[in-house]
Amino acid sequence: MDGDSLFLPIGSVVLLKGATKKVMVTGFCSIPNNNKNKIYDYSGCAYPEGFINTNEVCLFNTDQIDKILFKGYVDEEEKDFQKKLINLISKIKIDSNHNLVKDDESNGAEFSVNNGAF
Repeated sequence: MDGDSLFLPIGSVVLLKGATKKVMVTGFCSIPNNNKNKIYDYSGCAYPEGFINTNEVCLFNTDQIDKILFKGYVDEEEKDFQKKLINLISKIKIDSNHNLVKDDESNGAEFSVNNGAF
């Protein structure tokens, strides 16, 4: 990243290593349904198509990004969200394979967006 934040903002478009299809960032700290012990830095969708169905979500980590083609919109709300996200990440233990490491201290990490109001 550019030093301003740990994560790319929503709407950023990247090309993953070895890929030919662009991916747009749609979320963070994603846990796949088929492996609740794994966590990925990002969730995304095909660009420019977007979400076509819920079975086509791309989960990936920062080290899999080859190129950042577009950086999403950043305002004060995004900056505040990044701070909350970084605080959450600091409470979660993750091993080098992006597996969640559970112990008594990290089990209680919770995060809410916009106080539940959307």
